[in-house]
Amino acid sequence: FSFLSFSFLLLGILGEDALLPAPQNISILSTNMKHFLSWSPVTAQEETVRYSVEFQGEYERDYANESWIPICECSLITATACNITEDISATVAYKLRVRADTGTRRSEWGTLKGFFNRITTSLTPPLMKVIADGYHLLVELEDMGPAFQFCVLYWKKGQESRMQRKVVKDVSSVVHLDTMEAGSDYCVKAQTYVEAINRSSSFSQTQCVRAQGGTSMWLVTALIISAGFAVAALTLPFLTWKTSKMLQFSCCPASVLPDTLKVSEPPPQLILCGSEEAEQCDLMVHVMPSEEVLRLWIQ
Repeated sequence: FSFLSFSFLLLGILGEDALLPAPQNISILSTNMKHFLSWSPVTAQEETVRYSVEFQGEYERDYANESWIPICECSLITATACNITEDISATVAYKLRVRADTGTRRSEWGTLKGFFNRITTSLTPPLMKVIADGYHLLVELEDMGPAFQFCVLYWKKGQESRMQRKVVKDVSSVVHLDTMEAGSDYCVKAQTYVEAINRSSSFSQTQCVRAQGGTSMWLVTALIISAGFAVAALTLPFLTWKTSKMLQFSCCPASVLPDTLKVSEPPPQLILCGSEEAEQCDLMVHVMPSEEVLRLWIQ
């Protein structure tokens, strides 16, 4: 009896030495549909401790003999936390457990207390940026993943009773919300929505922007119109004069005399007259004006 008692005691001591302590303080942090399992480290002198994680969903409990499924991304890792988002793919209750391993020794499984359901994830409002591009009200939303949609509320400041709603599913680009009135303030707030769990976050803080334009825009427009009138007033007389000249030369072109009809100064009369005959010569010589020559030629 004494020998058997000693043998069992020795085996118990050896078994305790052979086992690592199981991981403790196992918890899960879930925010915006991203789930992280963490635990306290297990100490083993001069040995590297690695950890493995397994899960059990509703299907494994009810239809697969309560089997456990290893999480590949969390197998034999040295970190004391692991992203289990990809494996928590259904809105059901999950069990999770962690085991320590040094290669020669293993621990018992440490199990998460209770169940985890992704419906309990914490949803936060989206980060957003409201932009006034001229008279266009735009919003830029944080890309939180394919599972997320956004409910955007926007209104003209002072007209909250006429608030409008827009559901945004694609945030790959800036979203146009409305056309604003010049000089008016417009406000925007948004919340996230996850259809898979049918839950929404709280609304973000309201952001307001002012539509560009107003008095300064009208002033610029007035200056442009005034400048246009000034340019027109300066150029209109010149265009009128130029047009009249073109019409004059087109309809009533000026006639140009041929060179043969142009009469220059009469050449000196080479008439040799004596002193007594000079007066008679003067009476006989008559210079005909060029106008009369032209008239006679026309006749």
